[in-house]
Amino acid sequence: MTKAKGIAFDEFGPAGVLHPLDIDVPEPGPGQVRIAVRAAGVNPLDHKIRAGYMNAVFPVELPHVPGIEAAGVVESVGEGVTGLAAGDEVFGPTVTGAYAGLALAEAAKLAAKPASLGFPEAAALPVAAETAYRALHELHVRPGETLIVHGAAGGVGILAVQFAVARGLRVVGTAGEANHEHLRRLGAIPVTYGDGLVDRAREAVPEGVDVAFDTTGLAESLAASVELTGAKDRVLTIGSPLTAGEYGVAFSSGAGPDGYFGAPAFAEALALHAAGTLDVAIHRAYPLAEAVDAQRASEAGHLRGKIVLLP
Repeated sequence: MTKAKGIAFDEFGPAGVLHPLDIDVPEPGPGQVRIAVRAAGVNPLDHKIRAGYMNAVFPVELPHVPGIEAAGVVESVGEGVTGLAAGDEVFGPTVTGAYAGLALAEAAKLAAKPASLGFPEAAALPVAAETAYRALHELHVRPGETLIVHGAAGGVGILAVQFAVARGLRVVGTAGEANHEHLRRLGAIPVTYGDGLVDRAREAVPEGVDVAFDTTGLAESLAASVELTGAKDRVLTIGSPLTAGEYGVAFSSGAGPDGYFGAPAFAEALALHAAGTLDVAIHRAYPLAEAVDAQRASEAGHLRGKIVLLP
């Protein structure tokens, strides 16, 4: 075991239950590496687990260190690991909590971080890129189609917009007006969410909408998506399985039959980065010690991009 500084909670509750904790990070097992975390992504799942909302389906032992994605430097490698060595810069999902100075990860699920990509930006990619890629895969999008993305300025939405534009789709993105210019720069047609969304979308793309990806889980977004596409099987949400069921549309959680799409998702994001077009929006980077504030901001929502923590 190696000691590391981390953030944990001993009981379920509001963000204030988070506190600093010296944690033990084990030696990497077969197929694993231990990384020195340079940045960790903050996701809605983190605060849902902390609040106890996920305990029936995602039980955790207390004290629990949150965080499921990170970017950092390989510190040590486990048995059977090839292609990675101490000193390599990587990013991807973690096995142990990423709100810490050290974390374990499965070597096969990590990607090499280019020197030209910052650690905060790399830490913001794993969950968002895999989710965006998976959603487009499950929706069977095709070049020339028109896709509407609800919550297009969030961490997942921004990458979904970029992946779709790069694949030759026309993209409509719902967001607050403060984010409209940013979406235009990404190649999307922005529309404001809320009452009148269907009319605004039809005015923006008179040819119609073929497919819809929702990141919000809001009933109004799913209702609008079904009305716009006219086909429930071309609508997918990652926001709420309950709301998805109410509207008869697909819900994607990453536990589907096609498995984990990290490798192709990271490759697609890195190809955009190599071309100089990848936009990884960082809403704010907080010091690890300010994890309470970071999770409160995440819970409040309406973010442009991702929140990251810097150990």
